[in-house]
Amino acid sequence: MNMSLLNKEDLRIVFMGTPEFAVTILDALVQNDYTIVGVLTAPDKQAGRGRKIHKSAVKEYAEEKGLTILQPTNLKDEAFLGELAALKANLQIVVAFRMLPKVVWQMPDYGTFNLHASLLPDYRGAAPINWAIINGETETGVTTFYIDDKIDTGEMILQAKVDITNEDTAGTLHDKLMHLGAKVVLETVQGILLGSVTRTPQAFNSHLKEAPKIHKETCRIDWNGSLKQIYDFIRGLSPYPVAWTTLNNGGEESFLKIHKASMEEGVHDLEVGQVVSGKAEMKVAVTGGYICLEEIQLPGKRRMAIRDVLNGLKLMKTASMT
Repeated sequence: MNMSLLNKEDLRIVFMGTPEFAVTILDALVQNDYTIVGVLTAPDKQAGRGRKIHKSAVKEYAEEKGLTILQPTNLKDEAFLGELAALKANLQIVVAFRMLPKVVWQMPDYGTFNLHASLLPDYRGAAPINWAIINGETETGVTTFYIDDKIDTGEMILQAKVDITNEDTAGTLHDKLMHLGAKVVLETVQGILLGSVTRTPQAFNSHLKEAPKIHKETCRIDWNGSLKQIYDFIRGLSPYPVAWTTLNNGGEESFLKIHKASMEEGVHDLEVGQVVSGKAEMKVAVTGGYICLEEIQLPGKRRMAIRDVLNGLKLMKTASMT
């Protein structure tokens, strides 16, 4: 696509997104005076004990800025398609939304591009931030690409990298990529304005790393892994959806979430999963050392520092994690 626009004011953007990650990118576009003619986001849903109506983060932002909002349940619905066409957008930008039908992504003259939180073609899928940390990566990044009829497979436009430190969690990496993503989206839009974007086809091979959706069972800790593998697993699921395990304490089993932990290298002759505790520490024996628990959550309780947990939890000498 070598089309170029004469003026920034000629660009009419429809933005599609739902979570907080997408809000930062939308705000960057607004702050840089791009014309947002419409915002697509998820329908409101009931949440919590009171079943209160919950709006997406993007909807709350769009309402605050007085932007036109569409919340379709069916992206192929003729009435919705008519509303979308009536906005006369010539560019669509997607950040953490949902898979689009061809009739939607083909609509604008300047195409529809997506921001993905990985260095494509690796980590296609729903949870790229989590899996990059779980797999022990030392760098990741963001990619903008033109949408096609598959998930995260379209021709790439721009990429930018960021280091993953040994202390990063899914939460801290999320924020790094969110701000980097805003910068890359702005650069992509500028390239489209100038008609200077290049399209790079993605590689297709069987060795690509994937980032599938994470379910509750995915989050269970396997204490038979190495010290580093278990540490990466815990931080890759923090602060959400959180790694969990079962604490066997004198024959009584409890579901336990581990929000924060650290590593302690060392040699021991304890069984994998055995719990070692003191007045202010609780650690789990694994291959190569110990996983030191720092913040955990017991059933029906809030997230607590380990010192506070141990004030009310009597651990048997035989306590173990399974």
